[in-house]
Amino acid sequence: MNDAKRREIFARFKQANPAPRTELHYRSPFELLIAVILSAQATDKGVNKATPALFRAAHTPAAMLALGVAGLTPFIKTIGLFNSKAKNIIATCQALVTQHGGEVPRTREALEALPGVGRKTANVVLNTAFGEATIAVDTHIFRVANRTGLAPGKSVREVEDKLMKFVPPEYRRDAHHWLILHGRYVCKARVPDCPACRIADLCEYRHKT
Repeated sequence: MNDAKRREIFARFKQANPAPRTELHYRSPFELLIAVILSAQATDKGVNKATPALFRAAHTPAAMLALGVAGLTPFIKTIGLFNSKAKNIIATCQALVTQHGGEVPRTREALEALPGVGRKTANVVLNTAFGEATIAVDTHIFRVANRTGLAPGKSVREVEDKLMKFVPPEYRRDAHHWLILHGRYVCKARVPDCPACRIADLCEYRHKT
């Protein structure tokens, strides 16, 4: 795939969806951080069902810390891996309160030092909450990048590095959301919906449906 094709792919994504947004519901960087931690190996829809009641009860690190693991768990028990997530979230809230004045840090290093926060979660928060041109590679983006030939790689990090290199700078901030939505609703895992795909003529997938 060449630069002209990549530029056209993102030009079409932008034309169809000029201001893409995450499907996770949140009102602050802290709520986004918690939602992203909960979304690991879970669906955004499942997280969105659980978080309204949780955020009504505790929408700050101090309030959530006061819940403790025992108080937090009932709010998130419908989400996969809720026991380990509850422990990580409370530990993260403790760190936010004691080390960051109750605020979500704006650097990758500080974010990745929080319990339950890896590179992908840090990238989502940096991009969605703070407007940085980062690209978080989840299963959808990994699949789309490899299947289309946009940025093929054998590992998540390799795909991320290639996307950061190949995505034109003016599209980099929104690329994460466009690719996730494309993978979620069009370039699906089992059977991609190639007839409905707006970039089918640019895609290098050999087994189009």
